[in-house]
Amino acid sequence: MIVVLAGGVGAARFLQGLIQVVPQNRLTVIVNTGDDREFYGLHVSPDIDILTYTLAGLVDETHGWGIRDDTYNTMQQLTAYGNEDWFLLGDRDLATHIHRSNLLRQGKTLSEVTENLRLQFGLGVCILPMTDQSVATHIQTPAGLLHFQEYMVKRHCADEVQDVLFVGASEARPAPGVLDAIKEAEAILIAPSNPIVSIGSILSVPGIHDALHEASNQYYHA
Repeated sequence: MIVVLAGGVGAARFLQGLIQVVPQNRLTVIVNTGDDREFYGLHVSPDIDILTYTLAGLVDETHGWGIRDDTYNTMQQLTAYGNEDWFLLGDRDLATHIHRSNLLRQGKTLSEVTENLRLQFGLGVCILPMTDQSVATHIQTPAGLLHFQEYMVKRHCADEVQDVLFVGASEARPAPGVLDAIKEAEAILIAPSNPIVSIGSILSVPGIHDALHEASNQYYHA
């Protein structure tokens, strides 16, 4: 089994190539969830969704996120009601977030929901969120502490970065299967992802850094 630490767009494109040479059932992807946030009352997991849509052949290649040829009728109506529109979600993409949020409200964990979606999209790759607990990447700026999505999407990375904080990380635990996957891996790959806000977020979860350090496997950097 090969383990891949992954963020969003860069990791998704890397995995597109990797599955051409490695069978999907030999891959386990540990995904950053520090970018997760609630929008319009829905739990959105951007990196998990980008990877899922990309591997399923559905991603909007122009943007690198979202579903190809999606429509935006719901967002248009939401903005007509006076809601903010800086985080754009297509109608089919919203269905994913509604489905995820419903399952979470029923008591399912993020790992269980991610597995459900993996099966729904017919993927052979094992996709594991880094944790089932809430860890939120925040950027300290002169304007204050901003959630990463607000810093990147709403404010277009215009603010000076003074620090990066992983809020909730110290109380989080690796999701089921994460430490076992690292321990049993034949190789561990670090996909092309932001080393601070994507890979750093994964490493902030107690136990993951130590498991990687102790692994006797060869590490490869893509």
